[in-house]
Amino acid sequence: MLTDAAGLTGLFLAAFGAATILPFQSEVVFAGLQVADAAPVAALIVVASVGNTLGAVVNYVLGRGGERLAHRRWFPASEAQLARAQAIWARWGVWTLLLSWAPFGDAFTVIAGLMRTPVAIFLTLVTLAKTGRYVVLAWATAALGA
Repeated sequence: MLTDAAGLTGLFLAAFGAATILPFQSEVVFAGLQVADAAPVAALIVVASVGNTLGAVVNYVLGRGGERLAHRRWFPASEAQLARAQAIWARWGVWTLLLSWAPFGDAFTVIAGLMRTPVAIFLTLVTLAKTGRYVVLAWATAALGA
């Protein structure tokens, strides 16, 4: 039988990987552990949320580093396009981080880094989104299992 520590470690790694550009899925691991009663649901939510948020931080850091490449000839956007994108992002873009839980949300976390979104705003919105996702998943798993 799976120990709490092994299950939570696996969940953390799956959630972390799922938030990066790597092709991981954490929902099946989360639901499987919940159904198997491998750990308290609150612990599953916390571990998955922390792992998923930290994975998004990796994307953010990659985005921040991408700005250094903006002056290269092969970079896909001109300086004028980046300046315009930064103005749009400053007005509306941070709210897209509330969609960071979605499969396409990884792109928003990279763009947030590229656009130099303040870390506190990034972490607040991404943590809310990712935690909300696992709360809904826990509820749905419990509802389907009842």
